[in-house]
Amino acid sequence: MFRKILSVGGWTLVSRVTGFARDIVMAAVLGAGPVADAFVVAQRLPNHFRAIFGEGAFNSAFVPAYARIYETDGDPAARRFASRIFTLMLVVQVIVLVVALLAMPWVVRLLAPGFSNDPAKFDLAVTLTRITFPYLLFITLVTLLSGLLNAHERFAAAAAAPILLNVSIVAALAAAFLFPSAGHAAAWGVAAAGVLEFLLVWTAASRAGVAPRLKRLGIDGDTKTFFKTLGPAVVGSAGPQIAAFADTIIASFLPTGAVSSLYYADRLYQLPVGVIGIAVGTVLLPEMSRRIAAGDVARAHASQNRAIGFTLALTAPFAVAFLAMPDLVMSALFKRGAFDAAAAQRAGAVLAAYSVGLPAVVLLNSARASFYARADTTTPMIATLTAAGINVLLKIVLMTPFGVAGLALATAIGTWVNLGLLA
Repeated sequence: MFRKILSVGGWTLVSRVTGFARDIVMAAVLGAGPVADAFVVAQRLPNHFRAIFGEGAFNSAFVPAYARIYETDGDPAARRFASRIFTLMLVVQVIVLVVALLAMPWVVRLLAPGFSNDPAKFDLAVTLTRITFPYLLFITLVTLLSGLLNAHERFAAAAAAPILLNVSIVAALAAAFLFPSAGHAAAWGVAAAGVLEFLLVWTAASRAGVAPRLKRLGIDGDTKTFFKTLGPAVVGSAGPQIAAFADTIIASFLPTGAVSSLYYADRLYQLPVGVIGIAVGTVLLPEMSRRIAAGDVARAHASQNRAIGFTLALTAPFAVAFLAMPDLVMSALFKRGAFDAAAAQRAGAVLAAYSVGLPAVVLLNSARASFYARADTTTPMIATLTAAGINVLLKIVLMTPFGVAGLALATAIGTWVNLGLLA
């Protein structure tokens, strides 16, 4: 299991390193002003929906269901199930895309209502979000294909796919002179990345012989069971995204640069979350699902315990560094070009606040695996929604005394509540 975790974590680390290169370029080109704020909103919207309907909810419902069908009914039944779900996801995402493109001004006004006070920034956010939103369609299909690959213990392509997003945005910013603004260039980089990521994982799935096919829409017993577990998973995955929406909404009323400060601090905070927490969860869920489906509960729990210890040991240095010297970390990575000392100090305060919850957030996927591997998506949903409610209330309370850092501190406290309820 550790070899698989290191494989996923290694590719995720490359993804995060290229992500930092991307953010350094973005900070230098876009800074932390109105164009940066508009692009962050444009990038966040499809990512919020992806996290709710794609990787968050979908993986927690699909991987255990696929592993169970593969274990009990064999490969042909598992392939039929995967193809049927793939077709349904494609149809749903096309409908969502059409509706979102038509309703984008209202969607942006809902996500960043404070932008309405600045018509130029609001119009730019609407335009950029229309460009980035098709990314959601492709990345949702990428999530399904990644789940298939993970279920067959092929982790590399899925873990490497996010690298293409970083490379695509940097390449687009390098050619920013061809676009109306640097924000337009970055948005088109996001859209192109969705296509590239889909092609990568589709090729990997085809080579592995697990690529799904388009099938006539229909609902059978396995599909009904999948949707019964997907419903609570969607609601549960919406919890953190509700809190993230709240961050964007509240930050849009704060002085210019608040949205960007949250973004840059979150990028650093997500390094251990992705390289360690998500990597461990990616490997642990199919591992526990297979063992529990085969009746080997003791070894499933043993794998989980080893994963938890491994996660905590690797996370400790990040937590110490982010709490002890956040300003230095932000300045060293981003202080150049349009990203000045004041922006680095503001983002450093947000990073320190986020880091209070770092040990908890890296353990969440390992803790949820106990429930998801047993097709129980309701218990994590209840824990997540309770934590999200506390998180949002604390954002309102802490915003006044601590500014944008108060939003991150509320996120940290909410994460500890979530982990405590799961435990």
